[in-house]
Amino acid sequence: MSKLSNNSQAMLFGLGAVLLWSTVATAFSLSLRHFSPTQLLLVANIVSLIFLIGLVIYKGEIKSLLQLARESWKSSLLFGAINPFLYYLILLQAYDTLPAQEAQAINYTWAIMLSFMAVPILKQRLKVADYIAAGACYFGVLYISTRGQITSLEFSNVSGVAFALISTIIWALYWLLNTKDKRPSLIGLTLNFTFALPIIILYAGLTGELTHWDQDGLWGAIYIGLFEMGLSFVLWNKAMKLTNNASQVANLIFLSPLLSIIWLSQFAGEPILRSTLIGLACILIGLFVQNISKKTKHST
Repeated sequence: MSKLSNNSQAMLFGLGAVLLWSTVATAFSLSLRHFSPTQLLLVANIVSLIFLIGLVIYKGEIKSLLQLARESWKSSLLFGAINPFLYYLILLQAYDTLPAQEAQAINYTWAIMLSFMAVPILKQRLKVADYIAAGACYFGVLYISTRGQITSLEFSNVSGVAFALISTIIWALYWLLNTKDKRPSLIGLTLNFTFALPIIILYAGLTGELTHWDQDGLWGAIYIGLFEMGLSFVLWNKAMKLTNNASQVANLIFLSPLLSIIWLSQFAGEPILRSTLIGLACILIGLFVQNISKKTKHST
């Protein structure tokens, strides 16, 4: 068999990452039946940190890690407090209060939130396509959160929707700040999880969640830490390095929410809601419009 081209390898690595991400909503749903959001975050963070440190050692970058830990501890603490601590804590609260299919669909609007937040932070300008994309995405959010009863504005769970939307703000903020981060990506992520760990432990202690553990939630938390927070990052990074067409690889992300709904119905026992499918379709159309607009901008 002939050797695969770099682009073909990139698509395979990218597809692997997307397949892992598509299972996360199911893992969240199953694990939160046994763990609180804080407990799930704590175990997943520890597992991911072990994986990342092992990867750093394997790549022979442990000296760089220790050096940057001393030199950039303030930024590492800031980034770690944002992600994984604050982002995942709020995201898991959304999954704990909403059906997973609704939480994950709303969470995909973070790219639209990023465009709007880039205006004050990076001094970027919005285009007409950004407004069209935002309109489609947030109509989808409204349709999902009201279970299709838009005219009555009867929200199925206001707090859950609020948590899901706040998570998009935090995730967008993280990536906007990340554009100014000079640390190598793997080392930076490892330091974020390192400095986040004591914050998570302290928070868990203050909220009384270091006791009363249900062992049935352990395997799901390990899976999330290893695959959602660890291996998927490695696969996606590898894909982006190999490809000469980043947008082609990025388009694979559109598969994730669709696959996620299938896994949720098959393994978590969630009935697929018609309102979720319609709302998700609107969100994906909005993201597609935004993606096409970016391609047009870069090609001109």
